[in-house]
Amino acid sequence: MSEEDKILKIGILKNGTIGSSLLLAFLMDERAESKRINVREVTSGAKMNPSEQCVETMQKLLEFEPDLILMSSPNAALKGPKAARELTGNIPTIVISDAPAKKAIDEFKERNMGYIIVGCDSMIGARRPYLDSIEMSCFNADLLKVLAITGVFNIITNELNKVIMDMLQGKPPTLPQITINATNATEAAGFSNPYAQAKAFAAFELAVSISKITGKACFTLNDRVEYMPLLAAAHEMMKAAADLCMEAREIEKSNDSVLRTPHHAKQHILTKRKLHEKEA
Repeated sequence: MSEEDKILKIGILKNGTIGSSLLLAFLMDERAESKRINVREVTSGAKMNPSEQCVETMQKLLEFEPDLILMSSPNAALKGPKAARELTGNIPTIVISDAPAKKAIDEFKERNMGYIIVGCDSMIGARRPYLDSIEMSCFNADLLKVLAITGVFNIITNELNKVIMDMLQGKPPTLPQITINATNATEAAGFSNPYAQAKAFAAFELAVSISKITGKACFTLNDRVEYMPLLAAAHEMMKAAADLCMEAREIEKSNDSVLRTPHHAKQHILTKRKLHEKEA
């Protein structure tokens, strides 16, 4: 088989949910046109029990015999995701997680694994008196706007595609080891207008701060009168961050300078700015 005909098998393991994992497969193939990757996802849903969810789902994913594994979960330092990592063997693996996963960076490096830690992928307000399915959906809709427009998804897309292209060309992949912050995210977003970049920077930092509030509301406070206002405030903050992101994008649209980076059917990334120009 020639390099042009090679198809890369990519396995995605989702244990629990973070915003960065919701569209992970589509960041590599947004129009279902790629002829060079074959993707399978296995998920444990919301739960992350070490043996019942994390290990069993990894065992199921390994039946696909993936060439590359992407593992996403909240706090990848927890026992469940760690137990799943122990099953990956020599398969190139990239962990995608949120800020608490920083505690596992040394382990990732010891295992020669890649990692992408997303600082603004903050914890939702997960207490029963506040969080129902609608509130959960609204929070994640706002979070997706933050991840998309601040440049987080640009970094994830670009880093994954570098690995994919290396592997398709038969090269040993250089796995990413990146912590995404407001600076590198908004640089990757490619804003042409400094005010748009400033709004995105502010949105990123606002989203980062949400975990401090939801963490306190979920794990420290026990009185409903005390934690309910914090939960509501945290979700209002994510909405405000999303609104800032949409303002930033409107600035770029008004200048006809939105950066678009579609994938070619052969998997490499193209770019364009002007709405009516051809991607190249």
